[in-house]
Parts: sequence; structure tokens; C-alpha cells
Amino acid sequence: MADITAAIVPPALLQPAAPATGAELAKRGRIRETAEKFETQFLSIMLQQMFQGVETSAPFGGGPGETMFRSVMTEALAKQMVRSGGIGVTDAVTTEMLKLPGLR
Repeated sequence: MADITAAIVPPALLQPAAPATGAELAKRGRIRETAEKFETQFLSIMLQQMFQGVETSAPFGGGPGETMFRSVMTEALAKQMVRSGGIGVTDAVTTEMLKLPGLR
């Protein structure tokens, strides 16, 4: 069984991780923040596409004001979605960024 584990999992991952320093934790925090911003932008663009053909009727909708501020609304919705857990893009991007040389 140990031979199978060694064949599947690289030896570097089997060694216990060194305790994280303050600088390492700060770097991981910045990486996480960057990934959250990326997911927010991604969701904002997707929401803009979703609302593109939606027409609203008077007296509470429509007009140039609604069109002008729709991007603000979609960005606010995207930020709230990310704060609530998002759709998993943040975790995936964070994992991939931590794999990059020099960012571990």
C-alpha cells in the first residue's frame, strides 16, 4: 500500500509542512484577496451578460439611469456572492497561485 501512495503522491507532499511565518501568512492573505477580486470580476461580467436583455417597466424601472447604473448593481451583487462563498473560483485560483514558483 505504501508503494502505491509513493507512486501517486510526490514525496515533497508527504513531508510535514514547516510552520508558516508571518510573511508567509501575509503572502497567502494577499493571494486569497487577489483570487476573490478575480472571482468578483468574473461574476460581475457573467451577471452583466445575464441582465443584458432584461426590460423593466415603468414606474419603477427602465430609462437611462437604470442602464447607466446596471454595472454598479452587478458588481455589488458579485461582491456579495463572493462574500457568501462564491461559486468556487476563489478556491481554485488560490490553489493554482500557491503552486506557482516563488509564491509558496
